[in-house]
Amino acid sequence: MHDVLGPLDLIWLRLRDEAGALAATEPVLAELAQRAVLAHAGLAEGIAARVASELDHPAVPAAVLERVFRDALAAAPAILQAVRADLFAVVDRDPASPRMLQPYLFHKGFAALQAHRLAHWLWHHGRRDLASYLQSRVSRALAVDIHPAARFGRGIMLDHGTGLVVGETAVVGDDVSILQGVTLGGTGKEHGDRHPKVGSHVMIGAGAIVLGNIEIGTGARIAAGSVVLRPVPPHKTVAGVPARVVGDAGADPATSMDQLFDPAI
Repeated sequence: MHDVLGPLDLIWLRLRDEAGALAATEPVLAELAQRAVLAHAGLAEGIAARVASELDHPAVPAAVLERVFRDALAAAPAILQAVRADLFAVVDRDPASPRMLQPYLFHKGFAALQAHRLAHWLWHHGRRDLASYLQSRVSRALAVDIHPAARFGRGIMLDHGTGLVVGETAVVGDDVSILQGVTLGGTGKEHGDRHPKVGSHVMIGAGAIVLGNIEIGTGARIAAGSVVLRPVPPHKTVAGVPARVVGDAGADPATSMDQLFDPAI
């Protein structure tokens, strides 16, 4: 994965430059640029305010969520490292996002993922009811439903995000790309460890359904619309209902985002 950390927070500096340009060129969005970026001293403050604003509700106002998120970021700096890596992943992989500001302001998949990172921290620090509230609120506001206990690595791109469902014991590695309408679910009413384990550098195409406590190997590619019920070997492409191996996945499908394969293989 690319190194996104350094002595200066270059990502925040870039966001500020892009927000300043937005405010100058689009007056209607100048206040948004100010509230979301320019009014804050750094990425921790900015992302806390930005995600909280997406989830604002009379039951739990944005100001309350912003304080909770700031506390979590102060206690767990690794969350902020993941935020940076997620931002970089979107710009690196999505041709529709040439600016850092694009996912930061406008992509609900990115916002939902950062809200999940907060919910996950709360879940493991004795605040499961608030974590469950966040899951419910994200589901209603952003159409992404991730159980707070699910584990996500760094450098994740949730492209579009709409309709994503991830179960309690699911694990997603580093540098993974997941498109809309994906389910990482169980196979029934079983208890315990029952959801997929997705390795690093995996791409999961739109509408794919992956069920059960199965491993999706490093660098694998799951074609759009597939139903995966068995483990997927590393660096292979699977497709179909039920899914079967149809070829190699290439060097890094999560980064290349190449969704074409030869169905005749």
